[in-house]
Amino acid sequence: MAEKMKRTHHCGSLTIDNSGNQVTLMGWVQTRRDHGGLIFIDLRDRSGIVQVVFNPEYNLQAFEKAKEIKNEFVIAVKGKVLERPKENINPKIKTGEIEVYADELEILNTAKTPPFPVEDDIKVDESLRLKYRFIDLRRPSMLHNITFRHKVNKAIREFLDENGFIEVETPMLTRSTPEGARDFLVPSRLNPGTFYALPQSPQLFKQILMVAGIERYYQITRCFRDEDLRADRQPEFTQLDIEMSFVDVDDVISLNERLIKYVVEKTTGKSVEIPFRRITYKDAMELYGTDKPDTRFGLEMVDVTDIASRSEFKVFSEAAHAGGKVKGINIKSSAELFSRRQIDELVEKAKEFGAKGLAWISYSSEGIKSPIAKFFSQELLEELLKRMEAQPGDLMIFVADSDPMLVLTSLGQLRVHLGRQLDLIDKNALNFLWVVEFPLLEWDEEEKRYVAMHHPFTSPMDEDLDLLEKEPARVRAKAYDLILNGTEVGGGSIRIHKTEIQERMFKVLGFTKERAWNSFGFLLRAFEYGTPPHGGIAYGLDRLVMLLLGLNSIRDCIAFPKTQNAACLMTEAPAPVEPKQLKELHIQVTN
Repeated sequence: MAEKMKRTHHCGSLTIDNSGNQVTLMGWVQTRRDHGGLIFIDLRDRSGIVQVVFNPEYNLQAFEKAKEIKNEFVIAVKGKVLERPKENINPKIKTGEIEVYADELEILNTAKTPPFPVEDDIKVDESLRLKYRFIDLRRPSMLHNITFRHKVNKAIREFLDENGFIEVETPMLTRSTPEGARDFLVPSRLNPGTFYALPQSPQLFKQILMVAGIERYYQITRCFRDEDLRADRQPEFTQLDIEMSFVDVDDVISLNERLIKYVVEKTTGKSVEIPFRRITYKDAMELYGTDKPDTRFGLEMVDVTDIASRSEFKVFSEAAHAGGKVKGINIKSSAELFSRRQIDELVEKAKEFGAKGLAWISYSSEGIKSPIAKFFSQELLEELLKRMEAQPGDLMIFVADSDPMLVLTSLGQLRVHLGRQLDLIDKNALNFLWVVEFPLLEWDEEEKRYVAMHHPFTSPMDEDLDLLEKEPARVRAKAYDLILNGTEVGGGSIRIHKTEIQERMFKVLGFTKERAWNSFGFLLRAFEYGTPPHGGIAYGLDRLVMLLLGLNSIRDCIAFPKTQNAACLMTEAPAPVEPKQLKELHIQVTN
């Protein structure tokens, strides 16, 4: 940095009130325009852009030096703020009423021509953006995303501090434990043949902090899972982790509703009404076909299994009599919107989602039009229309199968597809809701045993405790997920805090006492020394920020993300290491 110049203002901070002031600015050259007798430069820093004018009559030396400047050069400029002529005012930028007449220029650094323009709405492959992330982050939209994320973190800390929480860091090098996603392993040089695991979450440590008497803990922390990636998943991600002692489900939910309201209103200016809607896991699946329902639009699913079982349409009746389901959706006022070809396309889409087919009934002012209507008596058809709350102009679609879950999930996916296709989704809405009373356990067909739907420390509901050994599939958990616009942004539970219940849980999961202590001994040992009732929640902070910003990928709100094959294109990680390093770690690589 030039010793004779010291920055006095940021580019985007200048207003008409600064007219007549002598200022020193530093930043990057966004654009340079040579108009013969004058050179105009848009100078950019984090705060915004200001126009700098080089006039040979004002300062010839600065004007001549400005001829050397190219886009993305880093410069320092000293000059006078002047009001623009009215005909030259630029309403598109904050500093559009003024410009800076330069009388001194210092080129702090030159720059190669960037691989893509430093501006928004560029048509550039994402891989190029990720390779040159340091250029990509200069774009206003990316800078806005990173700044917004900072504000979210700040608001979280403000709220939790005001509500008596203590921020505590937990280890990054820990022990590998079962019952989760695949761990990232780190070999130990000092203890050959042994490995650390990078934490999938601080779950065990935050429970130990409750045993330790911290009572209210939080942490904004990095977590690691070696799993297949997608638009809203990364191998390393950021989690807001919260745990509380002496609480029940309502306590955790109430505090988190106030937290979300505070964060959203503080960072977006949008109002959030609390309490949020609560829906059981069972109802979410029956109405929406997913435990992450998007409630910004209707198209709820209707169960017509009992009616279908009395029809002569074999696809329906056989599915119903085999213990399956028949569910339908009434696409209101849409019969005329769908041609026969478009209905056939819906049938194919249903098959993509796993259904074997799709039945339909079009109800117009002229009556019923449907290939399945002939299999229903007039009385039964009227009963079906009443159940579906059908009116002239409606189109009804149905999925049937002997596998009830297949019906729910395929029709649920078709519901979301229709919501997008028919433009029923309010993209500005923020629809929060809680899904509660999840199943505690689910059957793993591959391992032929029950596994925890969340984790082995989730507490069963008190009224279901007697079913734990007799009918494990019927046991509900004191678990809750927070859903925003069809995406899970947070999930948690009340934990098991009594040793005898924890031992019963391990037994149902197929753990011997020896295996349980070998895997979770440090937690079980802590439980022997007085464990308070406790529970908490963990948020996917990247997902929350993505949704609040209206983005399609979490990669656009993470400074240095990985690609879908878990690679960093900028640093070219992962990469081979020197043989010496492998030898020190007692590792031999085989092809």
